[in-house]
Amino acid sequence: MSREQRKQAPVVAELGRPETPQETADRKAASSAAYRSSQTFRGLIAALIATVGVVLLIVLIVPRGDFTGTNTVDLAAAAKNAQSTMNRPVLVPTPPNNWRVNKAVLIDGKPVVWDITVAPQADDARGYAHIAQAFDADADWALTPLHGTAPKGTVKIGGRTWDEYVIPNPDSSANIDAALGTQVGKDYVLVYGALGKAGTAELVAKISPQIDILEKSR
Repeated sequence: MSREQRKQAPVVAELGRPETPQETADRKAASSAAYRSSQTFRGLIAALIATVGVVLLIVLIVPRGDFTGTNTVDLAAAAKNAQSTMNRPVLVPTPPNNWRVNKAVLIDGKPVVWDITVAPQADDARGYAHIAQAFDADADWALTPLHGTAPKGTVKIGGRTWDEYVIPNPDSSANIDAALGTQVGKDYVLVYGALGKAGTAELVAKISPQIDILEKSR
């Protein structure tokens, strides 16, 4: 290094003298490495924030299951639309107190089915049930929603004879553990779900007056 270069080179406080070319190169290399590391860390933080944001968005927009939540369906309005579409009476059951209607829809197919899903409203209650009216159908139709399970006998509830279905393995039958069905004119009404034998019979007893009304409206 020339005398003129030594005069121009700044004195580094830590060294008490000007840097050598090698020291300058080392310092710049270390600074570049630190900058790259800082950028990488910031990138990771940004990616983490973006990931959390996507997860929160998914949680907010993904619909919940049919049997949770507090939203209820206007059954009377849905039944009116179904009746207009089918041009014939449909079942309008009155669920037990503290129950809610989660769904009420016409399911297209052979046969067309008016399907109502109900569930207990209490937060700690479990179970659900479908109340289904299959148009122009008989007990053979029940084999489809019950995954091939045939009736094992009959029971009398509300003055009406019901086919009794015993589900041997609910895990392989969409958690359906009991079902009761009866012929109402040309239609077959099936009550099935995860309420157990006693709970299903209790629900059937509650809606029996509406089933009588449906039969008389024929």
